[in-house]
Amino acid sequence: MIARLLHKPLTWVAVAVIAAGAAFGLAWFQPWKLVTDTEVDEMLSAVEATTAPAGVGTPGPAGAPATGPGSPTTSPAGPMVVSRGDFVTHEHDTSGSARIIRTADGRHRLELVGLATSNGPDLRVWLADQPVRPGTAGWRVFDDGRWVELGRLKGNRGDQAYDIPAGTDLTALTSVSIWCKRFSVSFGAASLRAVA
Repeated sequence: MIARLLHKPLTWVAVAVIAAGAAFGLAWFQPWKLVTDTEVDEMLSAVEATTAPAGVGTPGPAGAPATGPGSPTTSPAGPMVVSRGDFVTHEHDTSGSARIIRTADGRHRLELVGLATSNGPDLRVWLADQPVRPGTAGWRVFDDGRWVELGRLKGNRGDQAYDIPAGTDLTALTSVSIWCKRFSVSFGAASLRAVA
């Protein structure tokens, strides 16, 4: 009889511990995000596909300077692509491209174009100084050096834009990572190469 009475409280304690552990595990890992998608369709910058080389423009009247895109006397009226790159897969299949845009007023923003990756807990968008390495060698490198967090990933699918803080050294931050902050791993990353 005493053994039965002692056994019942221990059973309830064990059940409570297991339930608490399961609740913590679900909250921490958020496994449902692996089978759900969040789609974003933000308006991206309208940029020209190609730009004229510097000094090339439309000739003006005799003796007048050349005018038009790329001419020394005019500056771009609209947004320009400063750098761009395509995503490679790290922890999860990732595709799409990233580009840094300089807006007409001189600010910068990162645009993710056609992003497709897995959803996950605590995903962030980082600019980093680490090189993009393919495969498992590139999974955990982005927090080893300098990085700037642009915000939480708005969605794991679609087009989206993130403002880059003024004063950010874009010459040193040459890659973008979809970074899972909770588990310190990159879902995917892109090397940003300057556009001539």
